[in-house]
Amino acid sequence: MHTPVAVEHGANLKQYNTFGLPSAAQALVRITSESDVRRVVDDPALGRAPKFILGGGSNLVLTQDVQACVLKVEVMGRRLLETRDDAWIIEAGAGESWHGTVEWALDNGLPGLENMALIPGTVGAAPVQNIGAYGIELKDRLESLDAVDLITGRTVTLHGDQCAFGYRDSIFKQHLAGKSVITRVRLRLPRPWQPVLGYLELERKVLETGITAPDARQIFDWICTIRRAKLPDPAVVGNAGSFFKNPVVTPEQCRDIISRDPEIVHYPMPDGSFKLAAGWMIDACGWKGKSIGRAGVYEKQALVLVNRGGASGAEVVTLARAIQESVYGRFGIRLEPEPVVV
Repeated sequence: MHTPVAVEHGANLKQYNTFGLPSAAQALVRITSESDVRRVVDDPALGRAPKFILGGGSNLVLTQDVQACVLKVEVMGRRLLETRDDAWIIEAGAGESWHGTVEWALDNGLPGLENMALIPGTVGAAPVQNIGAYGIELKDRLESLDAVDLITGRTVTLHGDQCAFGYRDSIFKQHLAGKSVITRVRLRLPRPWQPVLGYLELERKVLETGITAPDARQIFDWICTIRRAKLPDPAVVGNAGSFFKNPVVTPEQCRDIISRDPEIVHYPMPDGSFKLAAGWMIDACGWKGKSIGRAGVYEKQALVLVNRGGASGAEVVTLARAIQESVYGRFGIRLEPEPVVV
């Protein structure tokens, strides 16, 4: 006999998205293991229903109720899987907090994730978005992951080179979007550990403190301080972190923009292109601190949109579109949102 699937009908999703936007799920199922996914796939009604995968809800703008079966990923557990000459391999359940996993690794003498401290969301969402900060992206640390196919119920293992990683992009946002659920992630932490300090704000910390050879814990502390100074805590002010991707342009486009706006913050990329600071452009268009309805632009960081209290998803989207039009009008660049809009 099959164990019946525990379904929550009309589940309130406001508490499950960091923007704190109102929405209800037609049906919600909590996923704590691969077998939970298989039970959903095998269920006569749920198996055929459209699926919506929910992790920490930190990369989500809900504009309506979700007319799908929401799979709330709550697979837990962390462990050191293997110690190699050149790396530690750690494994974490997809439902674990990403930042909590960075802390857990450091507490267990396993450095290498500290540059990605305080990124909101879950471990399972990290590969989907190819999260990154301060010189490191998830793709630089992914060993492999397990995902359950939502058609067959089979578990597949994908290695880093099979995930089609790009800037805030992966196979899970493209070919496998909505088709599989990540359940476990294995991360490769290089040995011997080397600090990654090639970022302006970290270089400033080295100069300010005089600590020229910081250890992993020191870098973790610096990054937490930097992020807290410019990013609001979602538990206090609803937000989804950085709302827009930093646009990548050709050298010719970059030169053209610099000729008009010499102050624009830009970074050279390994392939010869340039990444422009979206937050700088939004600020230059005068949006910092402004609001439309109950959705606003954070006073300390123009890249972050916030819920000023009781905002709807529609207000957030209206604000985002107004910002996009402003930036396009001035710079000829179309900003692309990071969060998924539902």
